[in-house]
This record gives sequence, structure tokens and C-alpha cells, in this order.
Amino acid sequence: MVHTSSPPSLSIASTVRLGLFQGSLGFLAVIFAGMLNRVMISELGFPGLLVGGALAFEQFVAPSRILFGQLSDSRPLGGRHRTPYIWLGAALFCGLAVLVVPVIFRLAAARELGDGAAITLGTVLMCALFAAYGLAVSMATTPYLALVIDRTQERERSRAVGIIWCMLTVGIVVGAIVISNSLKGLDGVTDPLVLETVLSRFMVRAALAVMGLTLLATWGIEPALPQVATAKASTEFGSASPARDDAITVPQAWALITSSRQVAVFFVFLVLFTLALFIQDPILESYGADVFGMPIAATASLNAFWGVGTLLGLVLAGWWIVPRLGKYATARLGCQLILASMLLLILCGLVGEVSLLQAVLLLFGLASGIGTNSTLCLMLDLTLPEAAGTFIGVWGLAQAFSRATAKLLGGGLLDLGRAIIPGQGPFLPYALVLGTAALIALAALRVLVAVNVHRFRDDTSRQLTQVLTTELG
Repeated sequence: MVHTSSPPSLSIASTVRLGLFQGSLGFLAVIFAGMLNRVMISELGFPGLLVGGALAFEQFVAPSRILFGQLSDSRPLGGRHRTPYIWLGAALFCGLAVLVVPVIFRLAAARELGDGAAITLGTVLMCALFAAYGLAVSMATTPYLALVIDRTQERERSRAVGIIWCMLTVGIVVGAIVISNSLKGLDGVTDPLVLETVLSRFMVRAALAVMGLTLLATWGIEPALPQVATAKASTEFGSASPARDDAITVPQAWALITSSRQVAVFFVFLVLFTLALFIQDPILESYGADVFGMPIAATASLNAFWGVGTLLGLVLAGWWIVPRLGKYATARLGCQLILASMLLLILCGLVGEVSLLQAVLLLFGLASGIGTNSTLCLMLDLTLPEAAGTFIGVWGLAQAFSRATAKLLGGGLLDLGRAIIPGQGPFLPYALVLGTAALIALAALRVLVAVNVHRFRDDTSRQLTQVLTTELG
């Protein structure tokens, strides 16, 4: 095994440019988790469970993250380990995003006609489309995060993560503003033909912008492998380029993953933390529409308040809170603030004031930023550089699985609340969803106590030594 020297430092400008890819993902997230959610539930009358379930298929394919992480570790394409996977994945998810709108409206037409066969076919097609979209996102994002680790030294990694996740939040804020301004003409419009025409044009422009930002973000960041290493990697089946330290096989990677109980503990924490953060995601804009009477453009702007709060939280955590309190205490604070935010969202629904809802979403964003920054720092501490793609795939699996579950729970609990509390107005079903999120945040706090980075490093270091000894022997 050939060892590389320490990776060169990325300048702040290069890190910001690399973060443009995360920003484009934030932009798409607002479209899928916000605008399309709201249109399907409030304008087209889809059941919440159908919407949440279909969107969850994007995350149900999350186990592929481990595969794509391992592939990018061991199988370079065109002389590079990460960039080709990022580009190919981005091209695929941009193309699939354009197909989403017509599929949704074909299903809406079938539901309007009561055509059972067409409804079944449309539902299957929509779920398959979101699953394919999720595969493409996994193909791009797992190598992308591994690239961040490849191109940064340990001491600067937390700074890079803070910048990149700030860019994700900037993308969410920009997306919310762009959607709000672009779709103002749809306020009060319920005609499916008009909605489909406008949304289809918007999605094409969005996909082209995202693909352009992906190329701009990653061009030239990853150096090409030496020609000798590339030739050897292409001719030796099952071997990775000798230019990398993380050239380990799938069984060896699995042995590293399972060598420490801390991997399972942190996996559970990530699942609960992400659930608490995103269970409101599929119903938030509909909450604004049904309980507060807000139009499409106004509910889209709710993401801007959340995004600004998240950006402030990321910056505060990275520059002030984490250095003073530490990663664990900051993660605990983030979970506590998320719990408080869910309770406040319930209370402001009783009042019905839009300005109060916006203020609470700002606080919720602050909680999200603080919790996310500290959780990501812990995630990097529990990642071995020698198997960066594989470990990032595992943590990505935890987050994707919980986001899928959050979509199902959010939509399903809304339907359940409407079924068991009929005729009491729209508020109580939404309160059921938000109250559940508060309980999950409380559970995340309990699991966080058991996370121990030092034990993880001791366990995995012993296993890594065995792997290296086996290869050299």
C-alpha cells in the first residue's frame, strides 16, 4: 500500500466554490420538500401519506451510498476517484427532476377521473422516479463529501464543513426567494393545466442552473491520478489505485465499520436527530396554507426564514459556540432548541399569527444550524480517512433513512390526525406531527450521552492495524 502525503490546504475561496454544489442541493431541496409538497397536498388534494411515501423513496435507496462511497474509494473513472461520480450523478438527478412535474400532474388527472388502473400506474411511476432520483443524488453526494475529506487537512476540516453547510443553507434561502418571486402569479390558481405549465418551465430552468453550478463547483478541485497508477487500477480487478491510502476492499471496509459499537450508537443518534429535524418537512408549507391561510409564494418564503436562522446557527456554532462549549455540549444544545422550537410551532398555530410563525421558524433554523454544525463535526471525528467514502456512506445512510422515515411519519401522522380528530379544524393533526418531533428530539438527547469518539478511534485503529498488517504480510 502506497501512502500519500497530507492533502494540500483548500483556500477559503476554493472551499466556497466547492460549496456551490451543496448550495444547488439546497435549492433543489426547497423545490422538492417545500413547493412540490405543498402543491400536491394543498392544490392537488393528494393524501399526506401518498406524498410523504413517494418522496421517501428518494431516501429508501440510501444503502447505495455505501456502495458509491466504496466505488469512489477503489474505482477511479477517467483518472479521478470523486469528480466523475459527482458529475454523472448530477446529470442524472437534474434530468430526473424535470420529469417529476408531468408525472405528478398525470397522477392528479387520474385521481380526478377515478381511474383505478391509471392511479396505480401513476403512483408506481412517481415512486420509481423518486427512487431513481435518490440513487442519482447518492451517486453524487457521497463522493462529494469524501472529496471534502480528501482535499482538506484535519485541522481545517471543521472550517470547510462550516463553509460548505453554510452554502447549503444559502441555497435553501436563495431557492425560497427564487420560488417566491417566480411563482407569485400562481397565488390563488388551482387550474392543473396552468400549474403544470408554469412549474414545468421553472423546473427546466432550475435543473440547468444546478448542473452549471455543479461543474463550476468541482472543476479542477481533484487532481488527476498519475498515469502509472491509473493504468494499474484499470488492469487489476478488485484493486484500487496505489496512490490512495483508502484503497481497502469491501470486506475490509465492513470489518472497520463493525469494529466499534460506537458506529451503531452514533448511527442511532443521527437517525433520531435527523428525524426530529425533518419530520415537519413534508407538512410545513401545508401548515402555513391550512392553518394560517398563506398562498403558495408566501409559504415558499417560510423556508427563507428557516434558512436564515440555519445560516446564523451554523456560523455561531462554528466560530463561537463549539470552540467554547465543545462538540458534545453544542449538539446537546441543538437538540434542546429543536425540541423547544417544535413546541413553539404548536403554540403559534393556536394564535394564527403569520409573523409569529416566521419568528419561530427563524429560531428553529438557529437550532438546526447549531445542531447540524456540531453533529457534522462529530461525524468527521467518527470517520477514518483511510475509508472516507465508506464511512461517509454509512453516515449518509443514517441521514437518508431517517429523512425517508420523516417524510412517511410526517405525511402519515397528518392523515392519522385527520382521521381520528375529524371536524375539529386543521390545527390538531398538524400539532400531532410537531409534538411527535419534540418527543424524538428528546430521545436523541438520551442517545447522545452514549457517543464516545475516543472509544471509536481505539476500536477502529486496532482493526485498521490488522487490515494493514494483512495487506503487507
